[in-house]
Amino acid sequence: MREPHGRRMKMLAKPVLCACLLAIPLPAAAFAQPAQPAFSTPRDRAQDSQAKRRNQVPGISVREIERRVIPQMPGAQYLGFDYDPSSDVYTLKFLRNGSVIWVDVDGRTGNIVRRSGN
Repeated sequence: MREPHGRRMKMLAKPVLCACLLAIPLPAAAFAQPAQPAFSTPRDRAQDSQAKRRNQVPGISVREIERRVIPQMPGAQYLGFDYDPSSDVYTLKFLRNGSVIWVDVDGRTGNIVRRSGN
């Protein structure tokens, strides 16, 4: 005579085996890199490429730019700077005789690009 539970054991073996195999992490999945989202915009891609270029081509530090530009502004009080990462331009702000002076400096070369104000 056959065992009444024999058939039930065969039916449970396959799902239990599948569950055990799925619980084992695959080594490839652990090292997989997330794919770039399909919904990235041209602006996102442009910002990514700009960031890569900035990392590859080191610019001049803001401290070096300050060291070069501040002495060229005699009698002016240095107020600080702003940075525009899209154009890699630092804008140094000065105050002289009640007027604000903005000096735009290329972050890659350190050259003064524009000066506005008195």
